Amino acid sequence: MFSVLVCDDSSVARKQVAKCLPQDWHVSVHFAKHGREALNQLDQGKGDLLLLDLNMPILDGYETLQAINDLNLNTKVIVISGDIQPEANERVRKLGAIDFIKKPVNGEILRETLVKHNLMAGEENQEIEPESLDQDIRDCYQEITNIAMGRAGDHLARIMDVFVKLPIPNVNLIEVSELHMMLSDIETHERVTAVCQGFLGAGVSGEALCILSDSSFSDVARILKVTEEVDDQIQLEMVMDAASILIGTCLTALGEQMDLHFSQGHPVVLGQHQSVNDLIALNKVKWRRTLAIEISYGLEGYNVHCDLILLFTEESMTTMNSKLAHLLEDD
Repeated sequence: MFSVLVCDDSSVARKQVAKCLPQDWHVSVHFAKHGREALNQLDQGKGDLLLLDLNMPILDGYETLQAINDLNLNTKVIVISGDIQPEANERVRKLGAIDFIKKPVNGEILRETLVKHNLMAGEENQEIEPESLDQDIRDCYQEITNIAMGRAGDHLARIMDVFVKLPIPNVNLIEVSELHMMLSDIETHERVTAVCQGFLGAGVSGEALCILSDSSFSDVARILKVTEEVDDQIQLEMVMDAASILIGTCLTALGEQMDLHFSQGHPVVLGQHQSVNDLIALNKVKWRRTLAIEISYGLEGYNVHCDLILLFTEESMTTMNSKLAHLLEDD
């Protein structure tokens, strides 16, 4: 029997992809949480077709594609990812992927893609290997963030004509005392400039924090072809521009997935050339206990590091959990 291997670190995404497979396709379906798991299953003959995510721990999608080439494994690969940068599409095709589908996956588009590549057998229902039904709402937040992060990265990549390195988003319900742990990729001695922007939706409120390390400014200026001296005012404008792109695009994409419309307040400078610890100390009363989503963007080939943190009030989770409940339901 033809077999399909769905590889994604999100259990919600794996389940969505499986539900979007054509119901008249006679296949067996298997699952992997990351690239290394996928390679082990491919080695066992599970996966005539691999539906592959890009942003995963252990072994990401790019590394998995390279390993498939190196090991000469016989499988066709379709990438399904929230990273919609044109260069991401180009890179996976160069590594051997036969097609690219953006998240969230659409059943009709998936069927058309399968037909286009002569993969459809057009017979009975598929046999799906059991996947745990005990879904964690945290995984839902991570999956919708993954999609929003990809759209924001694509927006930034097109404006700056660079390739944006996308991370695995970090989602946690934390106390303010734990907030500094989310910034472990920023050295304690690093100086940063930060902008905060409040947002509001029906039953949901929070703040978005955009932090750019001071060491990034020279490369950002080079990318933007800034010819004058990069003084404090120009640096602040750079942070404001980055915040506008990342915050606006992420909130729009999150809102679309939860059927919410977010209005945004005016951006406020939290600090310029401050340490991360000082930044947190100055604002700890404001944040208290919060649902925190962290995304750390980088630009390939440049020393540019930008953290985007979305802080939702604890009360907002009731509305958001209700909006996300459909992701945990069976058809």
